[in-house]
Amino acid sequence: MLAPTPPMGWNSWNTFGGKINEQVVKETADAFVEQGLKEAGYEYVVIDDHWEANERVDGRLVPNEKFPGGIKALADYVHGKGLKFGIYSCAGTHTCGGRPASYGYEEIDAQTFADWGVDFLKYDRCYVPSGVVAPPLYWRMGQALRATGRPILYSVCEWGKDKPWEWAPRAGAHMWRTTGDINDSWESVFKIGFERQVGLHSYAGPDHWNDPDMLVVGMHGKGNVAKGGCTDVEYRSHFSLWCLLASPLMIGCDVRAMSEPAREILLNTEAIAVNQDPLGRQGYRVGEFMHGSRPTPVWAKPLEDGSVAVGLFNLTDLDKRRVSVAWEAISIDPKRPCTVRDLWAHEELGVHTVEFTAQPPSHGVALLRITPQGAG
Repeated sequence: MLAPTPPMGWNSWNTFGGKINEQVVKETADAFVEQGLKEAGYEYVVIDDHWEANERVDGRLVPNEKFPGGIKALADYVHGKGLKFGIYSCAGTHTCGGRPASYGYEEIDAQTFADWGVDFLKYDRCYVPSGVVAPPLYWRMGQALRATGRPILYSVCEWGKDKPWEWAPRAGAHMWRTTGDINDSWESVFKIGFERQVGLHSYAGPDHWNDPDMLVVGMHGKGNVAKGGCTDVEYRSHFSLWCLLASPLMIGCDVRAMSEPAREILLNTEAIAVNQDPLGRQGYRVGEFMHGSRPTPVWAKPLEDGSVAVGLFNLTDLDKRRVSVAWEAISIDPKRPCTVRDLWAHEELGVHTVEFTAQPPSHGVALLRITPQGAG
């Protein structure tokens, strides 16, 4: 399996958009090592759209002038850091940025990527010809990737249009987008994460993951998808939910210049351990109470050692709302004593029975690990 646990890495789109270049990619790979991201488990450095020249050469994709050393040399540089290299194309005639894409060139492009040493392909949906059904195009590229003989993680990005969770695994995909693009705003995190992921947990597992899009943690209102930004409290809730969802953790901020709060969030090894738990269960919503138009939901994720990761979220504008999780809601006997650990404070909160209650701040979270005594 190429993705026994959710893939972790970085993608250029959220911060750089069309302004990506060879030097940024090299400096990002350097930062993975220097900032501790590699040690924490992040491994893929992925170039999104706008790396391509405007025309093919001898029928093949080639990089534009912003990548003077070529893609093969850049992949070698990333590999030299002990990391993996990813690239982008599209199932249509052109990429979303108007560059040549892979429709009708699937086998040629897959072999080109393999020859370059690519380890990850993000495959978008723009400019699919009129009357052409999109899912077979993803099957076609999946087959072409397998035919190269090189292990390339396949990320289907068709925005959830044709319910890819129902067919993408059979197309060879290891992860697939469940929604349109995220942006750096609390409203976007709320809609994509807390609303659009409900009910999808049964489709995820080792080597096949639902993908609610890249992280916006640490963007702070800057970059290509900036829409006002989020607070650090909101970024913490965003990261907590993505960990509970067993989502791919693809960083979108500029890791060369992370703020200290962003670094603390992205390197929280206890939260990452929830995401990377080998059982491979995606979290699901087990309760929700409405306060006006916004809820205080509870999400839970069973873990391999018998414990349960739980997120108590206060999505209201009211400070310190009480949010509770009952043992029965997470399949634990109410009489069973359980140790409760706060994964952000990194401290034990005692032994409890029946339920546990926290008071997260507005737009905040209490991320817990609830371990029945005698388990773990």
